[in-house]
Formats: sequence, C-alpha cells, structure tokens
Amino acid sequence: MEIAIQAEGLGKRYGDHQALAGVDLEVRTGTVLGLLGPNGAGKTTTVRLLATLLEPDSGHARVAGFDVVREAREVRRRIGLAGQYAAVDELLTGRENLVLLGTLLRLGRKRARLRADELLATFELEHAADRTVGTYSGGMRRRLDLAACLIASPPVLFLDEPTTGLDPASRQVLWQMVREQVARGVTVLLTTQYLEEADILADRVMVFAEGQVLAEGTPDELKHKVGEEWLEVAVGTAEELPRALAALTPVAVVPPTVDREGRRISVQLADRMGAIAASAAALETSGVDVIDFALRRPSLDDVFFHLTGATTATTEVEKR
Repeated sequence: MEIAIQAEGLGKRYGDHQALAGVDLEVRTGTVLGLLGPNGAGKTTTVRLLATLLEPDSGHARVAGFDVVREAREVRRRIGLAGQYAAVDELLTGRENLVLLGTLLRLGRKRARLRADELLATFELEHAADRTVGTYSGGMRRRLDLAACLIASPPVLFLDEPTTGLDPASRQVLWQMVREQVARGVTVLLTTQYLEEADILADRVMVFAEGQVLAEGTPDELKHKVGEEWLEVAVGTAEELPRALAALTPVAVVPPTVDREGRRISVQLADRMGAIAASAAALETSGVDVIDFALRRPSLDDVFFHLTGATTATTEVEKR
C-alpha cells in the first residue's frame, strides 16, 4: 500500500520552547492516523508543518509524494485542511462559499458550481445552501468547512480538532462524513482531544505529549499495553463489599481492587469465560446484592492516563 504522508525527525522550536522534538510518522493511503494529546502537545504544529504553513527546523516530510519544503506548491495542490475553527465567510451563502473557493482554485465557474452542488448534497446542506452562513448552527458550519476542504477533491485531508465545541449529534454526523471520505480513498490525518473520536475514526493512533510521541499503534494495540479485560462488580451497600471481595478473590489473577466509595470491585481474570461463570456463581452463593456485573476493556482514556501519568480525567484531554 502507498504511503501518503511520511515524516522523519520533524523538529520545531519557538524561541525557548521545543514544540516538536524529532517526530516520525507514516500514514498509508486511504487510512486515518489520529494524533491524540492535550493542548500544547505538538499536534497542531505537526499539521502546520505537513500542510506547508510552517517550515521544520529539522527533519523532513513528504505528503502525496512531494517534499513539504522543496515542493510546497505541489503539496498544497493535493491537500485539504480544516483548522480548529470553521474558515468560511459568514456573509456569503453556503453555496457562494464553495463556488468562490472552487473558482479561486481554478476549477472554472461551471465546474465549481457542479462541485458545490455535489458537496452540498453529500454533507446534507442542500436545504441551507442559499442561506447566509451566519445563520448556520455550529455543526452546519463545520460540515461546510469540511466540504470546502474537499472542493478540489484532494487525496490527503488534514483535520485539526474538527469537532471541538460540537454537540454529540453534530459530532456523530461529522464522523460519518469523514468515514465516507476515507471509504473513497482519501487519507486523513486527524488531531483530537476526544479519546472516543480517535477510537472510532483512526486506523492508527499516536499519543503526543510535550512535542514527542509516547506511543503509536492501532487502538487495540495501545489498549493491550495497559492490560487485559477485567470484571467489574458493583454491590448495593458498603457492608456487602467484604463478602463480595471474599467471593471474587479465589478467581482473580492478582488481588482485586476495591473502590469503597463507588462500592465497586475490579478483578483481573485468568480464564475469561470460565472465571466469569465462577465469579457469578460465587457471588450468588454468597447472597451479595449485585447491581452491576460487566466485563470491561481498557479504553483510550486508560491508555492516555497510563502513558502520561495522569490519574484523573481533569487533564486537558477531555474524557468523553
């Protein structure tokens, strides 16, 4: 499979601040690479370097087969970029925004109109095509912004925190739009603070912190770095915790962990199905009032907190 985006040793410094410190990455054609990390981790700097908006202080990169420094013009012809804020003119209609951009990109006015109509339909904006963008909701503006990135049918798309500030319904719609583009063969580099977003959209994820890559792999590979699945049991009262703990300890690989405030016990099991059945039977025999009994898998939340040393969801990465 072709490599659409490749970088080796990318470095960028702003005064005394090292924004990027030797980042390597590779994105295969028709896939999504998610860059995950808090504000200031280096995600946006990486995008700006690859999109030719900045020049690296060290290292080199190629996008769509072209060097981002020596062949910047060729790179720009083959990419679309959606920044953290929708870059559309609020005084123009949705259709006028797209036609104007298509004309500036030398599609020709007729072709620009046809492409605008096609994108308005794709992004479900036909009903609002001739309204000024100032009347659009946040989700509609984001969809129009993504449509504008695709006006010239670029093979590579950079999305820098595209769903920040959107409500859950609008976020789901935008995710579906991105998946449709990838299905058509578009390569996407996505930066996000939403752990769920990276889990859903990305084929591979890179976890950033302080300008460096802490880990990289598929979402499942990163989750396995944290640990295996575990059984989580919640009981009705704090008084029942000791009995539940006594029932579950014999089937645990390591001593169970107890959350007394939440009245929950977490247990790592050796034999998944057999141990689950044995745990259920032991709890029933002990007469414990179980209000939740579920097998949990590590999430990207767990991966991030494990890699960065964070212990709560109050870090700058939002636990959604």
